[in-house]
Amino acid sequence: MIPYGRQTIDEDDIKAVNDVLSSDWLTTGPKVAEFEQAVADYVGAKYAVAVCNGTAALHTAMHAIGISSGDEVIVPPMTFAATANCVVFQGGTPVFADVDPDTLLLDPVKVEEKINEKTKAIIGVDYAGQPCDWDSLREIADKHVLRLVADGCHALGAEYKGRKVGSIADMTIFSFHPVKHITTGEGGMITTDEPALARHMRLFINHGISTDARQREQQSSWFYEMVGLGYNYRITDFQCALGISQLQKLPKFLERRREIAAYYDKAFDGLFGITPLVVRKDSFHAYHLYVARVDGDTLNCDRTTLFTKLREKGIGVNVHYIPVHLHPFYMEKFHIGPGSCPIAESAYEQIISLPMFPGISDEDVELVALKVKNIICS
Repeated sequence: MIPYGRQTIDEDDIKAVNDVLSSDWLTTGPKVAEFEQAVADYVGAKYAVAVCNGTAALHTAMHAIGISSGDEVIVPPMTFAATANCVVFQGGTPVFADVDPDTLLLDPVKVEEKINEKTKAIIGVDYAGQPCDWDSLREIADKHVLRLVADGCHALGAEYKGRKVGSIADMTIFSFHPVKHITTGEGGMITTDEPALARHMRLFINHGISTDARQREQQSSWFYEMVGLGYNYRITDFQCALGISQLQKLPKFLERRREIAAYYDKAFDGLFGITPLVVRKDSFHAYHLYVARVDGDTLNCDRTTLFTKLREKGIGVNVHYIPVHLHPFYMEKFHIGPGSCPIAESAYEQIISLPMFPGISDEDVELVALKVKNIICS
C-alpha cells in the first residue's frame, strides 16, 4: 500500500534522538528551548511554545486569548475536528463559516456575515498547505477587534505574499504528526510576537506552575507556585531533538512535495472530470496534501468509487475532510447540520487526497497518476 502520507526518518534523526536518550534530560530540558528557538527563527516569529501535539497547541491558544462560555469563534468546516474542538474545550461555541469554492480556504465574505457581539476570534486554516487570504482576514479582525489565529498545521514552510506562515496571525499553530512536513512523533508548536501570550501559554502547558524542573534545578530551588489552572501539555527533549534534526531538512522536503504536486498537475491537465484545487498566485503552497475534485456527473465513476478502486489497487488515498459541522457531536450539541455550509458540503462529496510525502518514489507517483487516469477514463 502506498500511503497518502508518512514520515521520512534518516540516520541523523535517529542519532539526534539517541544522543538525548543518553543525556540527563528527557523532558523540560535544553532541547525544548532549542527547538522552540529554531522554529521561531525559521518562521520569523519572536516566540514559540512547544507542546505535546497540535490539538494541545490549539487548546493552549484558545486559553491564552481568554475564550470562555458565551464566546463565539469563527472556524471553517473544511478542517480536522480539533480546530473546532479547541473552542469547545474552553466552553465557547465554534461558528462555521463556509469556504471558497476554488481553494476550500475560509471565505472572508462568509466570515464577515457570521460576526456578532459574541464573536471573539477567527481561526483560519491553511488547508492542504495553502495560506488563507490573511490580509482580508486581518482587516476583518481589526475592524471588529477580534483575535486572529492561524491553524497552520498543514502549512509549515508555506508563504503568503512573501511572509512565512507563523509570522502573520496573532498566533499560529503547527503540528508535527508523522504525516506533516516535519515530525516529532506527536508534537505541536504555537508561534506569536506577543510576550504576554507566550508567558501565558508557558504557564498553561505546565500545570499553571511558574517554574519547570530545569529552572528549579538551575536555581538550586525546590519552591514553585501554581498561579493558574493548567495542563501537562509538555513535549519531551528527545521529541524536540528529532524536530531540530527534521527542521534542517524542511527545505528539501518542501521542494520534493512541490515536485510531486507539479507531476500530478501535469498528469491531470486537460483530463476531463478531475480538477486539482486552485493555487493562489500570492502564495507559496507547502503541499501537506494534494487534493483533487472528482466530478462524478461527468465521469463513469464518482469520488467514492474512485477511492474504493484505488484502495483495491494498493494506493492509500484519503479524504480530507468530512466537514466538522456534519459530525454527530456538533449536529447534536449545536443544532447544526446539512445546508449550513453548502460549498464545503458539496466539495466533501468530490475531494480525494492522493499520496504526497517526500519519500515517495517517482515510479510510485507515476503509478498513482496512471491508476487514477485508467479508472476515470475506463
